Amino acid sequence: MPELRFAGVRKDYGPVQALRGFDLAVADGELLVLVGPSGSGKSTALRAAAGLEDVTDGSIHIGARDVTRVPAAQRNVSMVFQSYALFPHLTVAENIGFGLRARGVARDESRRRVAHASETVGCEKLLDRKPFELSGGERQRVALARALVREPDVYLLDEPLSNLDAQLRVQVRSELKLLHQGVGTTTVHVTHDQVEALTMGDRVAVLRDGIIEQLGSPTEVYRRPANRFVAGFIGSPAMNFLRGTVDDGAIRIGAVAIPHRVERLPGGRQVEVGIRPEHVELADDGLPAEVALVEMAGSETFVRLTADGAPLVARVPPGQSVAPGSNVRVRIPPDRVHLFDAQTGERLG
Repeated sequence: MPELRFAGVRKDYGPVQALRGFDLAVADGELLVLVGPSGSGKSTALRAAAGLEDVTDGSIHIGARDVTRVPAAQRNVSMVFQSYALFPHLTVAENIGFGLRARGVARDESRRRVAHASETVGCEKLLDRKPFELSGGERQRVALARALVREPDVYLLDEPLSNLDAQLRVQVRSELKLLHQGVGTTTVHVTHDQVEALTMGDRVAVLRDGIIEQLGSPTEVYRRPANRFVAGFIGSPAMNFLRGTVDDGAIRIGAVAIPHRVERLPGGRQVEVGIRPEHVELADDGLPAEVALVEMAGSETFVRLTADGAPLVARVPPGQSVAPGSNVRVRIPPDRVHLFDAQTGERLG
């Protein structure tokens, strides 16, 4: 399968730049996830790849072919929409095979491909039904089968799980990952859900204001975020941030000094200290904090605190008991600290 490549793509909507110098190469057979908040440009990038949006500048290639000005119908891509976009008057089989019929594919070949696609996504028993007779998860499977049946060069998935309830979303998420492993087609998946991005993507591109803030494997993006925005967006609950000052080989937060290799940073420099909730320890010594709220979440507990005037979340084992309103101490392991510039937000260490 060919790669999908964006080169210097810009998309303007009047004075608003939805994409700005967008450069991205999606490798042959890769499942790449575009993730970011609303308005970050991720759906615009997907629609530009599909040919549903004309780009203002730059180019888009599928394999060796420049498709920047090629009509959508001639790009050989399949897109799955958030709204499913099924024809209500057609059966499931007719919905899946609609594109084949429009392209003049022979009836026997169309039947074969509809049967194969429906079996692949698990909706083969629904072929005689109409969309109004289906649940949300079943409609999503039909939309996926309709995309599969075309046997395209690239799959484009625009938040396909956002209309599903939480339990079904987890199930279909796993099914999508397994489906990609079986089909092996180059795929771009757009979502605003960072958990979905981390669990599904071979690589993850984090977008903000039309540019890619970081591109890497889920592990890289989570463990070594490029800047404060990525650190705060990726992770649930989000990374904690505390104001600190460089002080003689350590980072000082209030009256507590955290040893850290900061030799290249001048003394007195203001930094932001990032720490994941799972690395915040409730201990007998450390930063004084007050417990604001305790949230039980099955196998784990989230303790929401206030420390040095800032909110802090600690993920602790369920057996560790603290009461709202109590005073505790918070220990921050030095090897778990992320440092960011207090002004620019860029990673320091």
